[in-house]
Amino acid sequence: MRPDHGSGKAIALHAVVIAVLFALNFALPEYHHGVLARVLVLAVFAMGYNLLFGYAGLLSLGHAMFFGAGLYAAGLTMYHLDWGVPAAFLAGLAAGAVLAFCVGMLALRTTGVAFMIVTMMFAQVAYLLVYYFGEWTRGDEGLVIQQHERVIGIGGLQFDLTDPSVRYLAALALFSIVLVVTFAAVRSSFGRVLVAIRENEERTRMLGYDTFANKLAAMVASGAICASAGAAYVILFGYVGSTLASVQYSILPLLWVLLGGAATILGPLLGTLFMYYAVDIASAYTSAHMLVVGVVLILLVLYFPKGILGTIRDRFARWLP
Repeated sequence: MRPDHGSGKAIALHAVVIAVLFALNFALPEYHHGVLARVLVLAVFAMGYNLLFGYAGLLSLGHAMFFGAGLYAAGLTMYHLDWGVPAAFLAGLAAGAVLAFCVGMLALRTTGVAFMIVTMMFAQVAYLLVYYFGEWTRGDEGLVIQQHERVIGIGGLQFDLTDPSVRYLAALALFSIVLVVTFAAVRSSFGRVLVAIRENEERTRMLGYDTFANKLAAMVASGAICASAGAAYVILFGYVGSTLASVQYSILPLLWVLLGGAATILGPLLGTLFMYYAVDIASAYTSAHMLVVGVVLILLVLYFPKGILGTIRDRFARWLP
């Protein structure tokens, strides 16, 4: 059997990306240090969305509820129950996985546009529940997690997650873990079945695969990853608010994935990074910054129809996963 040189290149590329991100912790100025930490957490959110949309071909407009599930499960347990960071993070992760399973059992009985609408309806219900239970969530006002609560103890050592360097490394650790898990998943037989479902679900079913079970597994994995990003967001940045569970946060990961390249592992990071800095730079020069960003996005769609990394893969590097 000949060695898979493409696989070796892909592993090396992703290792280099993690190494570069680690090195940036010691080189970035204070402002960009904080921005990139936030981008890494949101990129995890986009990676979770990409697993369902890019690989399984399921267009959801409801992923804000999974991000919000992690956000509120972690935030509320820390704020009201005085849970520590590890327990709160696990609560957020579990909340996202359980919610994704429940929603998936119902939503996956539909396809196409119906699936998109059903997921959006579930997300809107979840968003309204935040206001219904405003006594605990405080709705738009939100909750602020105090600095002394955002400390994690490991082996007798205390790590203050409000410290910029520790916060950045924690965000990078989460990103790296999700990157490795995603890389392994999409290159496994499970990932290949998801791609087969995306391309032709009926034929995949005729080959003997349980397409519903595989889509449900993808939904749960996607929801758990998105919830981990939500839990990390409140733990690292100390804020829980209803805006982060709004419909806007269901559209943003779709935009990030399309910009970076759907069904590419690093595409969500590129898309999130590009969009975040495009808005940030344009807003420094004009109040009509979204118009500028819109023009840039149109040009990207014209010249990179499959997203930045997706188009590069098609034209120059077929080995990119």
